[in-house]
Amino acid sequence: MNQDNVIFGTEDILRSLCNSVTKVLNIATRGDIRYSGMVQRITKTCLKPDIGCFVLFDGGFSGLVVINFSAQAAMELYESYMLNMGMAKSDLASSHTSDEVANVMGELMNQIVGDFTGKVARELQTHITQNQPKMLALNKQVMLSVDTNLDKPEARRVTFYTGRNNIFYLELAIDRTEFIKLNDFEQHEAADPDELLAQVNAASATPAAAPTASASEQDEFLKSLGM
Repeated sequence: MNQDNVIFGTEDILRSLCNSVTKVLNIATRGDIRYSGMVQRITKTCLKPDIGCFVLFDGGFSGLVVINFSAQAAMELYESYMLNMGMAKSDLASSHTSDEVANVMGELMNQIVGDFTGKVARELQTHITQNQPKMLALNKQVMLSVDTNLDKPEARRVTFYTGRNNIFYLELAIDRTEFIKLNDFEQHEAADPDELLAQVNAASATPAAAPTASASEQDEFLKSLGM
């Protein structure tokens, strides 16, 4: 094997996923989400209190993403996101067990995995699909093990911190896999949604000029009408 071949393994895929988490949550909440420089090897993935969320993905490689939020972390992210969207604080849910909090956390999880699958397509030149995120509010006595049905699973856990130092955990389980770069390729940058929106607004604000018919075309048209 060529010594210069670039190999992407489990930790590289995990780093890409962690960067998607911080990118999406920081944009959505205007917060300061960061993750630990250390990663844990774990033997199984679990949904844990206070809110557990998981997404399955399949395609070029298969796996499972779990994020376990403490009540404080979930409420901080939920409130920051809703206030950033222009909601009044008096209109927000007061408990992490409310359906509204679960819906918002599920939407954020969906955006995280969506950003991740886009990076997989660009950086690893393969394709994965995801299911809809599942959210569960769990009490202190409940832990649910999630069966991944993987042949040779590798599982990792990473600790995340919010701007107020509340904690949540990301767990990733995937089949043991390596991506080996055989040829150079150009990675296309992800489109900036704000820039695309600005372009659309600019286009709609400037109506296209209607094509003007020449005098001869107008005469022919009038003749065809018998005028």
